[in-house]
Amino acid sequence: MLPPLQAGEVLRGRYKIVRIVGQGGMGSIYQAEDLRLEGRLCAVKEIQTDPGPNAKTQDQAREQFYREASVLARLDHPNLPKVSDYFAEADRDYLVMDFVPGRDLKELMDEARQNGRFLAEAEVLGWAQQLLDALDFLHHQDPPVVHRDIKPSNVKLTPDGRLKLVDFGLVKVLGGSEERTVTIVQGFGSVYYTPLEQYGGDTGNTDARSDIYSFGATLYHLLTNEPPAEAKQRFLRPDALKPPRKLNPALGARTERAILKAMAMHPDHRPPTIAAVRDLLRGETGGLGTGPLNATRDGESIVMQPTIRVPALETQTDWNLLIAAGLLFALAFVATFILPMLRFG
Repeated sequence: MLPPLQAGEVLRGRYKIVRIVGQGGMGSIYQAEDLRLEGRLCAVKEIQTDPGPNAKTQDQAREQFYREASVLARLDHPNLPKVSDYFAEADRDYLVMDFVPGRDLKELMDEARQNGRFLAEAEVLGWAQQLLDALDFLHHQDPPVVHRDIKPSNVKLTPDGRLKLVDFGLVKVLGGSEERTVTIVQGFGSVYYTPLEQYGGDTGNTDARSDIYSFGATLYHLLTNEPPAEAKQRFLRPDALKPPRKLNPALGARTERAILKAMAMHPDHRPPTIAAVRDLLRGETGGLGTGPLNATRDGESIVMQPTIRVPALETQTDWNLLIAAGLLFALAFVATFILPMLRFG
């Protein structure tokens, strides 16, 4: 692996490296200054080409990179950073996108855990709504785009409260057939959030349901302060995944069910689409995290049915009828028994 770029280096005569903000096995992510647009900061994602394969294989990999990068450059969504440029230099490929300020969700979760608390369920489900919007947009592209590396550290919360799904290093563009599926980078993603089918590399087995697994695993971690068991571990030990409410008893039963459904081991057992995930989280009454009145009793979720109340007007009418009937009965009793006694007494 080539050494990372140093502060002050300039790429393509335009992007001046300010600092490194992340590093992985396939390259680094830098904050850079755009020398053509004064004051603009950008994120430069570096992807190093594997030096092992022959020249023909490397050329094919680079061609795939350009094809997929051109797809990313056409994406425009408020919950995704805008890709503005892509190029190659010295056996490295680069994606240039908006630099997203703010903190990632892993930082916020770690801070909550250090303070002995959980992130609020309502707040996390609000973030989930924005994340689902981004994934729904990606999956409805032509061809569909699958992110394949959703995790708390790849989701940033900007100062104005907007969520951004960042790091397109493992993004996959689905072709019209599995044989024509191509990938920017070979890789598995982060183990806690990676479904079992993704461990096969770029074998054509991943699709939108792989992102749904990662989404569920991300919610699991954010709401329990613990990463979920890895898919490989769960394959060997089906009981390895602790139910979320065992770790966070205040968590709603509906949210737990949605998380576990999204994290089903086999893709066919997961919700097939982002819309189906939304339905699981919303329930039948609509609204993420809302529904029938929920309460907990000894750790068990119960549903409180609304109290049935008789309208005040109808209740008053019933009482009037009872009073009138009572008066009539009293008058009849007096007329039948009391008056004759007085007359002949």
